[in-house]
Amino acid sequence: MESTNIKQAPVSQDDEISLKEVILKLIEWYRYLLSKSIFILLAGIIGGALGLTYAYYKKPIYIAACTFVLEEGGPSGGMAGQYAGIASMVGIDLNGSGGGIFQGDNIIELYKSRTMIEKTLLSEVEIDEKKVLLIDRYLEINKLRKAWSGKAEVANIRFALQPGESFSRTQDSIISAIVSDIRTNYLNVAKPNKKLSIIQVEVKAKDEIFAKYFNDAIVKNVNDFYVQTKTKRSLENVTILQQKADSVRSVVNGAIYTAVAVSDATPNLNPTRQVQRAVPMQRAQISAETNKTILSELVKNLEMSRMGLLRETPLIQVIDQPILPLAKEQFSKNKAIIFGGLIGGFLTMLALLIRKIIKDAMT
Repeated sequence: MESTNIKQAPVSQDDEISLKEVILKLIEWYRYLLSKSIFILLAGIIGGALGLTYAYYKKPIYIAACTFVLEEGGPSGGMAGQYAGIASMVGIDLNGSGGGIFQGDNIIELYKSRTMIEKTLLSEVEIDEKKVLLIDRYLEINKLRKAWSGKAEVANIRFALQPGESFSRTQDSIISAIVSDIRTNYLNVAKPNKKLSIIQVEVKAKDEIFAKYFNDAIVKNVNDFYVQTKTKRSLENVTILQQKADSVRSVVNGAIYTAVAVSDATPNLNPTRQVQRAVPMQRAQISAETNKTILSELVKNLEMSRMGLLRETPLIQVIDQPILPLAKEQFSKNKAIIFGGLIGGFLTMLALLIRKIIKDAMT
C-alpha cells in the first residue's frame, strides 16, 4: 500500500505580524499619551470647569404634578325601566347614558387635544396682582416677543379677543405651534399604575408660575368638560321632564281654578238650568284628574331621571395638587464636573492620537 504524502501548507505569519504590530502600536500610543498626561489632565480640569459653569447657569425645570382618581359613573337602571314607557310618551329616554365617549384611557388623550390646550392657554390668571393670559406668559418666558421684534406682523400680536372676534390666520398658526410644543415638551399625562384609576398630570417648565397655573387650568378645563359630556344626555332628560312637569302642573291648576270660577259665576242658579254649572265643572274636574295622574307619573320619572343623573356623574377626586414651591429638576454640579472632565480628557486624547497618526503617516 502506497503511502500518501500530505504536504502541509506553509504557515502564514501575516496574522502573527499583524497582532504584533497592533500590540506595539498600542504600547506606542499609550507611552505617547502618558508623555502628554499633564496636557490631558489640564484639558480635564478645563472640561470640569466648563461643566460646572453649565450647571450653574442652566435654569432648573419646575414640575407641577396633579394626581386624581377617576371613578366612572354607572348607567341609570333599576326601577327606571318601569317608567321608560311613560317617559317615551313625552320624548324622554331614561335609559340614555353619556358613556362611550370617554371609555378607558380616552381622558388621557383629551388632555393632549388641541381644544383643551388652546382653551387653557387662553385662560386668564392673576400673576403679581395682574390678570394675564397663560399664552402671554408662555411668550414672555420663551422670549418670543423679543425674537419677533423685527417682524411687524407678529411683533404686537395679541390673543385677548373681544366679543364677536375670531382669530386671524397668523394667530391660529402661532397657537398651533405653541400647542405642539406644549404637547411635546411641557405636558405629560399618564397612569402611574395601569391597574388603578389614578391619573397623573405633569407640567414641566422653566417658569415655576407658568407650570403651576397651567396645570391647575388644564385639569379644571378637562375634568369639567369630561363631566359635562358624560352627563349631557341625562341632564337634557331632566330638563325636558322638568319643563313637562311644570306645564302639566299649570294645566292642573288652571282646571281647578276653572271649576271654582264656574261655581262662583252661578251663585243662585235656577235648578232647572243645572247645565250652566254641572257641565263646565265636570269638564274642569275631569281635566284636573287626568292631568293630576300625568303629573304624578312625570314627577316619578323626574325623580328617577335625577337619580340616574347622579349615578352617571363620574367622581373626580383630586389627591395631590401642585403647591408652591414646586419640585424642580436641576443638573447636579458634581455630575457636571465629572462629566465635563471626562469629556474634556477623552476629546483631548482623541485629538492627540489623530494628530500623531497623521504625523506618522506624513513622515
